[in-house]
Amino acid sequence: MISRQSFDAVILGAGIIGLASAYYLGLRGKKVLVLEAGGFGHGSSGACDDMILLQSKKPGINLQLSFKSLELYRQMVRDWADEELDFLNLGGMILIQTPEELTIMEEFVQQQRDNGLDVTILDKKEMKKYQPFVSDQFIASTYSSIDSQVSPFAVMRGYLRRIKQVGGLIRFYTPVKGIKRGSSGTWAVETRSGETVSSEVVVNAAGAWAGNIGHMVGEYIPITPKKGQLVITEKVPPVGKTNLWSARYMVTKLRPDLVQAEGSGNGIGLSFSFTRTGDGNYLIGSTREKAGYVKENSYEALQAVIRQAVDFIPTLRQVHFIRTIAGFRPATEDGLFILGEHADSPGFFTAAGHEGDGIALAPITGKILSEMVCGDSLGEELTQLSPNRFQPKEKIHG
Repeated sequence: MISRQSFDAVILGAGIIGLASAYYLGLRGKKVLVLEAGGFGHGSSGACDDMILLQSKKPGINLQLSFKSLELYRQMVRDWADEELDFLNLGGMILIQTPEELTIMEEFVQQQRDNGLDVTILDKKEMKKYQPFVSDQFIASTYSSIDSQVSPFAVMRGYLRRIKQVGGLIRFYTPVKGIKRGSSGTWAVETRSGETVSSEVVVNAAGAWAGNIGHMVGEYIPITPKKGQLVITEKVPPVGKTNLWSARYMVTKLRPDLVQAEGSGNGIGLSFSFTRTGDGNYLIGSTREKAGYVKENSYEALQAVIRQAVDFIPTLRQVHFIRTIAGFRPATEDGLFILGEHADSPGFFTAAGHEGDGIALAPITGKILSEMVCGDSLGEELTQLSPNRFQPKEKIHG
């Protein structure tokens, strides 16, 4: 049973975005209830990589917010002395395979440098000093010492403990049945178990399911799931000095039109990521599939991921692949996540749609969300993240 029936804010979704939002609202003195339909780490936050990757961000608001989010992570490492967050700063490299990719990446890197990111292009000889095991098919790479990583599960456990310390409540396996706004201006949130709680604010942090929550209040939230499949290795000695991606990863994420024009035809949005965890395993991915809400791994996709990894890093033939995961990346139409209050539903906020950047942007998303709820004065640049930028294709009935 939910002991306190009235809250300052009810947050729907206990992934890393929802928990970060609850944490920062709790720091502002708000009484918060978090409702999660599944268990701990049940959604995207429990089936993703661990990267705070700045190199993948286009110059603009996502890159600027990533700088701020990284600083918040560093602050968490300093302040949460009792938590082992597995925060690592191994740096990152994007492997470049063709002259065309090199031209694209040289332009992109210059744009990032102009916007404050410490990143450079390495020739093949310099690349091999960092990554002697990569295939000779790569002609160059990028390099940034800033790219970092953190354990999503450790961060979420830390948020959970601190939310409880400031009086917040978290309820797992508590799906929501309906949301209605009363005449007094407060929201009534009804769970499927029949309980109803009231709140001045509702925060939709339901990730790939945020559109379904929006429908309950008549709001159009165009977030669709993209399935990502990853393979996990046994614990092995370090393979090179940094984490790795491929330029194709960048093209898939940032310029999908080029992938289509090249006729890649793999059908699963295959790209390459190779990141070392704090425990010594490697996470290898990944796919970006339009598969609806079918979460299961597929043999064909995993075979493609492994085949590519061995092709790119031949020494992986000697490594055992021990586990696989699949999860949904909540994607928006324009590639920017959604953060803000819905104009036609006062007190109803959405914080979702980060696609593959949820881990990287969680702290800054939660902090800004708390500032919005508390009525702080914020910069005009945040309006480009507003949920009100979308026009519904048809009338939504809550």
